[in-house]
Amino acid sequence: MTTITSRTERLLSICEECLERHAEMRRLDREPDFFNEVKPYADEQFALLDTWKEEMEKWIRQDGPRYIHMQQIQSLDEMMRQFIVQSFYQKTGKKRFIQSIQSARYTLKTILDALEKREEDPS
Repeated sequence: MTTITSRTERLLSICEECLERHAEMRRLDREPDFFNEVKPYADEQFALLDTWKEEMEKWIRQDGPRYIHMQQIQSLDEMMRQFIVQSFYQKTGKKRFIQSIQSARYTLKTILDALEKREEDPS
């Protein structure tokens, strides 16, 4: 279970990175180099999301966690893929961008809570 936990924690920290990057890009008033900045970062995070999503699917099928459903995982995956890329662009609307990250954080924290409960009570 620890790999799912550590990957989920990593996704939470990506949320923070995206918030900070977006604020910094707005402050610096600059456009990123897509092929040297955006694409390499996005590709790395998308690979992490792919692996994490597969693990979550397996965990949901096997353990049936109470408040975690595959639809949430799908939505989170799509949302994160969007805001990871959007975080590089200062013209991204701030309100919706922040709401997406807050929503992702909430889901990720719910997952971490469920994983923690599972480790405490494996019956």
